[in-house]
Amino acid sequence: MKSEFYREQMNKQIRMEKFKKYGVIATVCLVVLAAGYWIVKEATKPLPGEFIASLGNRHIESVNTPHDPYNSLPPTSGPHLNEKAKWGISDTPIPDELQTHNLEDGGVMVQYNCEVGKSLEEATQSAKTDECKKLIADLTEIVSKYKEKVLLAPYPKLDARIALTAWTRIDKFNDIDKDRVAKFIGAFKGIDHHQ
Repeated sequence: MKSEFYREQMNKQIRMEKFKKYGVIATVCLVVLAAGYWIVKEATKPLPGEFIASLGNRHIESVNTPHDPYNSLPPTSGPHLNEKAKWGISDTPIPDELQTHNLEDGGVMVQYNCEVGKSLEEATQSAKTDECKKLIADLTEIVSKYKEKVLLAPYPKLDARIALTAWTRIDKFNDIDKDRVAKFIGAFKGIDHHQ
């Protein structure tokens, strides 16, 4: 009787150890499968903005050096100067040939035009309106979170109120969407494109 009791106890212990062993294996498998699913889902998620074909990254002497036209407005690649614009907030427009070098170095441009379709003088005047001040303040709040690789500037030639550009990527829209701006910056900031 005693030996039968001990045998029963041993069998229970063996069953419990097998249960624990298979439970751990099943848990590890579920975690690996969930992580794999998440990685595949993230890797296949479409990137923000629209893809624009690369025009290369040829250096030019000055903003007045003749070159082929850019294939987007603002530009997303192409001929550019050897120097870059200072990261951060600019109150003045950044020449296309300068900002393109910032993009090549992994930067993101956040540009705005408060009055789409207005002349430069009219757009400058509209920068003083409350609506425009709010747009600039909202964009400044976002860009101020980044020490480098992000630049905010006006862009009077813009055909939308807001444009986000990175190397070969652009996203234009009219209403402020802080999450949209942050996602674009997060997706492209810091990716170097020197060839």
